[in-house]
Amino acid sequence: MKQHILISDPTLRDGNHAVSHQLSAKQVAAYCEAANNAGVPIVEVGHGNGLGASSLQVGESLESDEVLLTTARKHLSKSKLGIHVIPGFATIQRDLRMAIEWGVDVIRVASHCTEADITQRHIGYSREKGKETYGVLMMTHMASPELLVEEAQKMELYGAEGIIIMDSAGAYLPSDVSGRITALVDGLAIPVGFHGHNNLGMGIANSIAAIEAGATMLDGTARGFGAGAGNAQLEVLIAVLEKMGYSTGVNLYKILDAADIAEREIMPTVPVIKSESVVSGLAGVFSGFSKHVNRISKEYNVDQRDVYFELGRRKVVAGQEDLIIEVVLDIVKRREK
Repeated sequence: MKQHILISDPTLRDGNHAVSHQLSAKQVAAYCEAANNAGVPIVEVGHGNGLGASSLQVGESLESDEVLLTTARKHLSKSKLGIHVIPGFATIQRDLRMAIEWGVDVIRVASHCTEADITQRHIGYSREKGKETYGVLMMTHMASPELLVEEAQKMELYGAEGIIIMDSAGAYLPSDVSGRITALVDGLAIPVGFHGHNNLGMGIANSIAAIEAGATMLDGTARGFGAGAGNAQLEVLIAVLEKMGYSTGVNLYKILDAADIAEREIMPTVPVIKSESVVSGLAGVFSGFSKHVNRISKEYNVDQRDVYFELGRRKVVAGQEDLIIEVVLDIVKRREK
């Protein structure tokens, strides 16, 4: 019997980064209908930084969480509706409680890879409400396999039903993924998953390395639509898994159709690996910083490659976008001296 791999599709969440969080209700409806027809198990929807994240600091959404989620709910009958939740952006009473009322099925509670402690209340609340709940560790290249296991074990203790590690900066090579996934599979009693980015062209290869090391959950987006160079490309991932003999429950022809619809309806441009994305991956900088770094670097006539490497040296993480201007100004000062 073929091993089953659970697929989660964050095209309408991670992809929102690529359009500065400006996805419309109409676009959400069109893609949800296509993904649902393809049998995608989980479709994740929302602001790029998740529930409650729309703000001046990280970018304001075109549509409210309510509009995005209720629209998606209307167009998902077979697929489950998922959300990404970062405590600090999302409160329990203001955001999580309402999202559950709007019909969310799957809640993935995320933290920086060394800060799992902040997820305890959100994971507990989601489980109390009977929702399928996962823990997510972001920017995981910044922690050793041993430390990742310790943080994941906290989430398991809090009630998470599985753990997903994110290569948020697209910094991994397959050997990096294998080592971390193996350690997590050995150290946990719950399933492990992987969310890849494509800065170094490793999105699919890293996802396969994760599966071969024991992961049973993978993320992918249509045409790779996502932050920076984009994510592991979903329709390619489904095809490769099928060729390797894994089961996903996703219809290949229909997911190819969904990707065509996504390219036509929601993408100004299909993600490519630009020079800045390569540098971002090498520097280990969150892919969602790309638009901010590009804009501020041009404004001050600074080489954005220098900005990425300095951000990497400072170990800046998502939510610290305000530090980009500080780094740029420091580079300007050094140049003037």
